[in-house]
Amino acid sequence: MTAPLSTSDDLPTVRLMPKANARAIRHGFPWVYANELVTDRRTRNLQPGSLARLEDANRTPMGLAAVNPNSKIIVRMLDPDPAAQVDQHWFEARLARALALRSQLFDAPFYRLIHAEADGLPGVIIDRFGETCVIQPNAAWAESFLEPLTAALVAVTGVTTVLKNASGRTRTLEGLDDSSDVLIGKIPDAPVPVPMNGANYMADLTGGQKTGLFFDQRPNQAFAASLAKGKRVLDVFAHVGGFSLAALAAGAESALAVDSSQPALALAAKGAGAMGQAAQFSTRQGDAFDVLAALGQEGAQFDIVICDPPAFAPSKKALDAGLRAYERIARLAAPLVTEDGILGLCSCSHAADLSQFRAASARGIGRAGRRGILLHTGFAGPDHPQLPQLAESGYLKSLFFRL
Repeated sequence: MTAPLSTSDDLPTVRLMPKANARAIRHGFPWVYANELVTDRRTRNLQPGSLARLEDANRTPMGLAAVNPNSKIIVRMLDPDPAAQVDQHWFEARLARALALRSQLFDAPFYRLIHAEADGLPGVIIDRFGETCVIQPNAAWAESFLEPLTAALVAVTGVTTVLKNASGRTRTLEGLDDSSDVLIGKIPDAPVPVPMNGANYMADLTGGQKTGLFFDQRPNQAFAASLAKGKRVLDVFAHVGGFSLAALAAGAESALAVDSSQPALALAAKGAGAMGQAAQFSTRQGDAFDVLAALGQEGAQFDIVICDPPAFAPSKKALDAGLRAYERIARLAAPLVTEDGILGLCSCSHAADLSQFRAASARGIGRAGRRGILLHTGFAGPDHPQLPQLAESGYLKSLFFRL
């Protein structure tokens, strides 16, 4: 897609309906839903990803926005200045600000560089792996402006490779394709080693899940690792060994990683080998629910059990079923935890808030005949900042119980 015109003189105007909450938008809420916008024929005919000036119902300018008539989120706010120019320099300013924060937080270039709305680039995810960045342009406007965004990314960070990952679920909602690409440089010919929490992870930047590694769990993996010295650890939905490798790096006696993906487990084993911990690390491939049930029948016991599943409740429509799945995970995992051991339960479902997830987890523990105290509640790391006005940006919850 080519970028629509972006100079202030040639932009159309879109207007809020009187019932829309203009105050919320002025106070930082970044979205306008389709039922809040006057959608006349001109608005409906705008190219997805087009820029427009947003006005309230009284025709007062509110800022520069991106419009997608085909999405329920019809407007995404880009800049409070309606005369702003979206070009490479505009992207560079936002990227430089995001980079300055990450440079304060981390001493190595492995982190989430752009966390969508919270970093001023709605619908855009950028993860950095040393000299490589992976972009997820999950909104139509970001796809349209991918060329200046990529140029700005190289100018600000100096990375030599930029990959486009088009696997995000929200791309479908925006009417976008699932075609990934190499934007700058060449595809890495091997997994990229990522040092984190003392462990050595192997990230597949092109064939793995999402961008190749989940940076958001870094502080929760560190907390679990702080309890792991001399302990037996079970890491369920392990992906490339997020919790298990961190535990081994902190001195765990052993770690078993469970995942449905054999390639992910192979990367986890490779990471353990690179750490000199191959003998302490083992894997079990299969459906997590089935493996948990089987381990229970086998009488297996672990000092620390961590379950970090995918989003069981990715939308409000899926909330009830998702909460039942979280409860079932807790019920199956709790019997595997030794007396006074630790059970860590995680949710990345933004539709399930903390209280709902906590209640489902506690029900599952109780139905397993166990009792627990809530030891620690964790969230995504600071490279995943939350926009206070947007609850969806605070999606990750991690609960650690002592049973």
